[in-house]
Amino acid sequence: MSDWALIIYCGLITFLTRFSMIALLKKEMFNDRIREILSYVPSAIFPAIIFPAIFLDNIGSIEIEDNPKILAAIIAMLVGIFSRSILATIFAGLASYWTIIFI
Repeated sequence: MSDWALIIYCGLITFLTRFSMIALLKKEMFNDRIREILSYVPSAIFPAIIFPAIFLDNIGSIEIEDNPKILAAIIAMLVGIFSRSILATIFAGLASYWTIIFI
C-alpha cells in the first residue's frame, strides 16, 4: 500500500468514527444541563492542545527563555480578545511569530 493510500485510509477512518457519533446521536437525547456542560468541552481541550506547541521544545523540555512563540501567543490572544475574529487571531499570531523569528 502506498503512503498516500495509507494517509487517505487513516483520514477516512478517523472521519467516519467521529462523524458517526455526531450523526447517530440525537440532540433530543440530552437535557439542557448536559448540553450546557458539553458546551465547555472545546474551551477545556483547547489549552491542552496549544500548551505543548508553545512551551515545549522538540525533546519535550519546557522552554521559557528566548521563546518567540510565547510573545506571538500573547499578541494573538490580545488580538482575539479585542477583535473576536478567529482569522484575525490566526493571522496576527503567525505574522507576529514570523516577524519575531526573522528580525
